[in-house]
Amino acid sequence: MTEQNSADLQAVKQSQAKESTPQQVPVALSTSCLFPLGVPETFETALELGYDSVEVMITHNVLSQEPHDLLDLIQKYQLPISAIHAPTLLLTQQVWGRAWNKMQMAAKMTRAVGADVVVAHPPFRWQKTYAKNFVAGVREISQLEGVKIAVENMYPWSVKGKAVEMYAPHWDPSKFDYDWMTWDFSHAAAANDDSLEAVQRIGSRLGHVHLTDGSGDKVMDEHLVPGHGSQPVAETLQFIAASDFDGVVCAEISTRKAKGAAARDEMLAETLAFAREHLAR
Repeated sequence: MTEQNSADLQAVKQSQAKESTPQQVPVALSTSCLFPLGVPETFETALELGYDSVEVMITHNVLSQEPHDLLDLIQKYQLPISAIHAPTLLLTQQVWGRAWNKMQMAAKMTRAVGADVVVAHPPFRWQKTYAKNFVAGVREISQLEGVKIAVENMYPWSVKGKAVEMYAPHWDPSKFDYDWMTWDFSHAAAANDDSLEAVQRIGSRLGHVHLTDGSGDKVMDEHLVPGHGSQPVAETLQFIAASDFDGVVCAEISTRKAKGAAARDEMLAETLAFAREHLAR
């Protein structure tokens, strides 16, 4: 990071700190919400709708992989990046090479752009070597780079009506000694888990939240607008707001079925309003 970029990044953070209530839980907008649009469109939408920051999911899009380009967007839109989603999805297996390289590069990028959290999925079960040392490896990189690596809750897949374990050591990170976890309401619905009970169980290890919802009727990742599914999203956000949680709640809904930009923005505005209402302190 150049001295000028570092100064610009600090200016954005200081400006935002002055304009926001110190106790307010920040709400971010994930680039995944605007897919197939890119990072610049997410920044523009986040600014227009009043989100506090942006979460960047690393994809095959080169711009999402370049710290200098991301710093330019931070300066242009005067919005920080609060989280980097590592390219650990099935569709991004070719991004940044081997599994541990993905994690290391995501952690370095997180630090370079001034973010606090790396969101990472647990390994797939065929990544046996990676999975064997995953808990310890995550902690080592987290401490080395000085960022939180928050492992996300996933869900069992279903093949011909039978549950299939796709993740190792497990799809539920709360069963292991991770320092930090990301909680996703849509994934919880697909796993038939209760988000309020889970977040209470995770306690101070909750490092990041993906705000969305799911019906629980299908073994799939729906990413509904919060309040449109069966998860106790409102109650969980209220619990988070009443706790000493100092992380970020990030909107991660699917807008692919929206009929045009206006309808998409309505969904994102509704998600933000829901977050503001139930995260009020």
